[in-house]
Amino acid sequence: WVPVVGLEIHAQISSNSKLFSGSQVQFAAPPNSLVSFFDASLPGTLPVLNRRCVEAAVMTGLALNCSINKKSLFDRKHYFYADLPAGYQITQQRVPIAVNGSLSYSLCIDNKMSQMVTKTVRIKQIQLEQDSGKSLHDDTRSQTLVDLNRAAIVENLLSLYMEVVMEPDMCCGEEAAAAVRELQLILQTLGSSQAVMAEGQLRVDANVSVHHPGEHYGVRTEVKNINSIRFLAKAVDYEIQRQIEELENGGTILNETRAFDSKLGCTVPMRDKEGKQDYRFMPEPNLPPLILYDAKSLPANMNHQQVVNIDWIHERLPDLPSVKRAKLVEQYGILPEHSFTLLNEDGLTEFFENVVKQTQMKPKKVIGWILNDLLSYLKQHSLTVEESPVSSVLLADLLNLLEKKEISSTAAKQVLAELWKGEGKTPLEIVKEKKLELIQDQKELEQICQAVIDGQENEVMAIKAGNQKVLNKLIGLVQRETQGRSSPVLVKQLLEKKLSE
Repeated sequence: WVPVVGLEIHAQISSNSKLFSGSQVQFAAPPNSLVSFFDASLPGTLPVLNRRCVEAAVMTGLALNCSINKKSLFDRKHYFYADLPAGYQITQQRVPIAVNGSLSYSLCIDNKMSQMVTKTVRIKQIQLEQDSGKSLHDDTRSQTLVDLNRAAIVENLLSLYMEVVMEPDMCCGEEAAAAVRELQLILQTLGSSQAVMAEGQLRVDANVSVHHPGEHYGVRTEVKNINSIRFLAKAVDYEIQRQIEELENGGTILNETRAFDSKLGCTVPMRDKEGKQDYRFMPEPNLPPLILYDAKSLPANMNHQQVVNIDWIHERLPDLPSVKRAKLVEQYGILPEHSFTLLNEDGLTEFFENVVKQTQMKPKKVIGWILNDLLSYLKQHSLTVEESPVSSVLLADLLNLLEKKEISSTAAKQVLAELWKGEGKTPLEIVKEKKLELIQDQKELEQICQAVIDGQENEVMAIKAGNQKVLNKLIGLVQRETQGRSSPVLVKQLLEKKLSE
């Protein structure tokens, strides 16, 4: 079986006002507190296009390798629902703002970060689209209320179509999730640079079908409004498996809309599409064609404030995630898979670079402390990098103590655990308070090593017989005896010297 997955990705663009009205955009504002006459569809009100939203759409198109249409059109898509008071939605159906793009993403094989493959999916189009309102269902009172705050906020709709042959140890759900995760990173990058894209505000509809190799595509189903990358992976994999089992058992696939039940881990029918809705698309009479320019087509006497220049936006594109990852690998000598983790966690790249600037420790060692220790603490306590009680300055101070051989790595982990409590102490204060400094008296250390050797006759015999792995046990015993205040490297040297005597 060959599964085919098409994704419609709705990303809300961050702007001060809505796409077609001057109403403010504000997350979690009281219901219907940000509604203009146009949003409420009062007769005689007209749409006015938000230039900032157009720039955001162009920027997204350029970042996703699309062709930008210098002339795009607006259309009315008619359907009747309580949260769409006008009875139609303004969208771009005939000629959208950007077409024919591509998105490259990387995927782990067998969940091993060290084994990654890079894949590319095509992007059909990007369009500017009016959002509907939000229906709020009150089960207690058996009524539905409508909040029009988000009505007419721009949506940037991407269509990604992935024809994925089922390969050993690869799953379509993870591929779809990886593509959306990369897209999310790109949108966040554009937002952090130009403040035009909302971070992470994505909704995904997954269109799924299966067919035998060489045959026509099968009947597709649409899984609507998936709001989590993790749920997207599960929904796609479940739906593929459901369709395969249905067909192999002699059944048929209905062209229907389904929803993903995250608690049950399955998709459930919502409505069928047998009677396909006629949206009666027509040109939007109140909006002229959207004309964009580049350096060549821009008239000499044109007011720059009143046009959108594609080349001007292109020159100001920030480094995209793929470029950022390559620079991290080249500049710091870290592994490619580590660069993915740094970018996937919001703020972690900046944290890592700040630590590197403030410590003598090599970046290759710093990355270990960031990913293995700090990140695990953050995940255990469900905290973001911004919320970490251990700042980059504190971690750098700790790593400097370790690099100067003033404490052992075991002691450093103890100090990190104390820093995590957020009591305002510096690493050096904790080291002195807990008496974690390395033993500087080599004679004292030699005596402890000798005592350990004397008490471990069987291990000593095994080492002398050629089993060098047992030496690690002796090192550990010395570390325990010194309460982590001895350098493992020095202890190893002293033990090897004494065992060879």
